Amino acid sequence: MKFEININNSLVEVELQNKKHIKHCYLRVLKKDLIQIKANRYFTLNDAKILIERKKEWILENIKRVEEKTLEDGYFLYLGEQKSILEFNIKNLDTFYKKEIENYIPFLVEKYSNLMQLFPTKISYRKNRRTWGSCNYKNELNFNILLMKYPLFIMEYIVIHELAHIKHKNHSKDFYSLVEKYSPKYKEIEKVFKTLL
Repeated sequence: MKFEININNSLVEVELQNKKHIKHCYLRVLKKDLIQIKANRYFTLNDAKILIERKKEWILENIKRVEEKTLEDGYFLYLGEQKSILEFNIKNLDTFYKKEIENYIPFLVEKYSNLMQLFPTKISYRKNRRTWGSCNYKNELNFNILLMKYPLFIMEYIVIHELAHIKHKNHSKDFYSLVEKYSPKYKEIEKVFKTLL
């Protein structure tokens, strides 16, 4: 079900999805003029309007964040900065990111492998929707080519994180102690990364 509401003199479309198996209510700002609500089948249009009114400040904050992240046409993100597609003569952004990340990751992996004394058996790259890096049971590391969009310190942290998985195949206390040894500000980096996503 879709409907429109007025928030601070701007028309915003609301997409209400009623799902049978959802226990909680999920509110997301998808675009500056589009909000999504996922809730159980008993959640009504009136409930949605009450929720929006209650969460108005949060919605405005997130609309602002979405607007800040929206790039102008012809621009892309490269190591945390907006760059012109024309300037780089890019035909396919994914191909460009894959080629570029191969100039950064091997150097970072070599640097931290030697420091941590943890060595991967293979490094590969692909575009993933959810994971930024992974380490399998064979100690093969995979990195998301979209890391090229973000500042270099984030890529560096992901490399340390995945190398630590060679020793600890979990997110235990020991795992994070090892990460912290080589990335003392990893908690701050994770917070910054979340705000950029």
